Amino acid sequence: MPGDNNIDQTIKRDDATPPRAAEKILGVARELFYRQGIRAIGVDEIVKRAGVTKPSLYRSFSSKDELAASYLRGYDLEFWGRFDEAVAAHPGDPRAQVIAFLTRVGKRTQMSGYRGCGMTNAVVEYPEAGHPARVVSEENKRELRRRLRAMAAEMGAADPDTLGDGLLLLIEGAYISGQLFGAGGPAQSVARNADLLIGASLAR
Repeated sequence: MPGDNNIDQTIKRDDATPPRAAEKILGVARELFYRQGIRAIGVDEIVKRAGVTKPSLYRSFSSKDELAASYLRGYDLEFWGRFDEAVAAHPGDPRAQVIAFLTRVGKRTQMSGYRGCGMTNAVVEYPEAGHPARVVSEENKRELRRRLRAMAAEMGAADPDTLGDGLLLLIEGAYISGQLFGAGGPAQSVARNADLLIGASLAR
């Protein structure tokens, strides 16, 4: 699976009883979008698998684009949940925080059915600026870049922006190579390569 938490958390709840149809739709869309791509999956397939009607989908989501954006907002929450867990596990040690996060990334890339980062995949699928799915994904990547640069500065790097960007490139490379090579591929060593990059940057 693309994340460790339940996608249901992305549904806004106005009372104690969540909209059951919306939960089903988003859960099915999440699985299909991640496994097969957003453009490849039509609304008819989603409602069929969710066991709901098409009007039910459009009562919860104004369009397929909005459904895709909702899926990615949930993905975003899960991503930062994992990132923040790594940070919290190593207070005051940004190098260890980055390595802890990338260790988990490396392990996920070795899992059967791994399809990389849903955000990265969405950006590739939707090159047009302003598309709802692309907007959510771009915001995630920009924030990740900002955080990595800030963490590089905390490490004392002479050129923190370059180090932060280098770490981002390693992460994105792991997402893609994990899909290309699967188990035993280069993505399994992303944490080790990040540590080497950090060490070389700090040694200057």
